[in-house]
Amino acid sequence: MRIDKFLNSVNITKRRSVSQDMIANGVVLVNGIVAKASKNIAVGDVITINYLNSVKKYKILQIPQTKSTPKSLQEEYIEEIL
Repeated sequence: MRIDKFLNSVNITKRRSVSQDMIANGVVLVNGIVAKASKNIAVGDVITINYLNSVKKYKILQIPQTKSTPKSLQEEYIEEIL
């Protein structure tokens, strides 16, 4: 699954266009490398998002099979790393 679709489907971003803008501005990294929107992600990858005031890291636990997932099931797909 593409990184922009993944960020949207597991509710890290509200819309895919927001994910694409973040990626285009270089604030999303996959395994420490600046990601492109077409980057395919896999289980075990670490996504780092550099917000203005903070940095958040997520480890991918599984890839969703549907376009969107309920916010209550987010813990099944990603784990926030401190």
